[in-house]
Amino acid sequence: MNKRAYFDWNATAPLREVSKAAMTQAMSNFGNPSSIHTEGRKAKAIIETARIQIAEAFGAGNSDIIFTSGATEAAAIALRTREIECAGVEHPCILSNCVENLSTDGNGQILISKAQCSTMQSANSETGILQNIPAGVFLSDFVQSFGKIPSSFDWSDVMSGILSAHKIGGPKGVGALVIRSDIEVYDLLKGGGQEMGRRSGTENVIGIAGFGAAAMAASRDLENGVWEEVAGLRDLLEDGLEAIASDAIFIGKNVDRLPNTSCVCVPGWYGETAVMQLDLAGFAVSAGSACSSGTVKKSNVLGSLGYEKKIGECAIRISLGPDNTKDEILSFIDVWGTLYRRFKAKAA
Repeated sequence: MNKRAYFDWNATAPLREVSKAAMTQAMSNFGNPSSIHTEGRKAKAIIETARIQIAEAFGAGNSDIIFTSGATEAAAIALRTREIECAGVEHPCILSNCVENLSTDGNGQILISKAQCSTMQSANSETGILQNIPAGVFLSDFVQSFGKIPSSFDWSDVMSGILSAHKIGGPKGVGALVIRSDIEVYDLLKGGGQEMGRRSGTENVIGIAGFGAAAMAASRDLENGVWEEVAGLRDLLEDGLEAIASDAIFIGKNVDRLPNTSCVCVPGWYGETAVMQLDLAGFAVSAGSACSSGTVKKSNVLGSLGYEKKIGECAIRISLGPDNTKDEILSFIDVWGTLYRRFKAKAA
């Protein structure tokens, strides 16, 4: 390949041009959104426009949207005063604030008994496995599913949810906590009482503008069938790898998954080694969730699904997006096949 191919959309999506334009325009409105003068009201209007955009895209018109610095902060706000149960497949921002005592079945579905005291992700970032979320779950992590599959928060019967801008082509450092109007949460830090008293601190007006624009663009992508095309590329990729390697394991292949995500393991071929080899060949993939700064993190998710540690150590995640092409997929299959055959020759 003459240029690199980006196959790590679950870690972060490229910034959308519409988001960049919205952020650039917001930069000219320098007022503090808590000020009541004209400049302040203009900045406040940007925030409220984005709030409406995200509510429309997420089907949350009857709920409150609280802007945060990201999904991690949103989860911390929602969970800080409650004892909530979770499973080991959850993102670290959930695991670090919950009691990990829920298990999963053979299809990766989280097993819960008390919905109101539990959290359940909508989709797993590493495997793409989707959950069948029961009514009344206190918190759901919608970070990976938002913008990739149709969803409506108001219809979900979930009490609260978290979102992240950069997973849908918005800027990094912006997220949201979405809650039912009768659910009360309290800010982590005491201050000026911004965001309806739930998140003190001057809002990131520029980032929020980009978030709103990205949400509307993501909604249009869904309506136009963009992610169905991505699913076709994902299936092409998996068929190609499977034809080369009969020992390859595709996690969650026979259950409902995100349309873009493939988690593949070749026993003995360490994920961190494969990631580096593919990177040198021009492909960006990962060995799991991008939640540890500067590290190649081994997956705990696969262990929670019942896979042995040696399988989890060999997992790589390939997550595609609308910008990827068939030519990139075919090139990846060719390069991966060469690396696979080299690995098998050394292992013989």
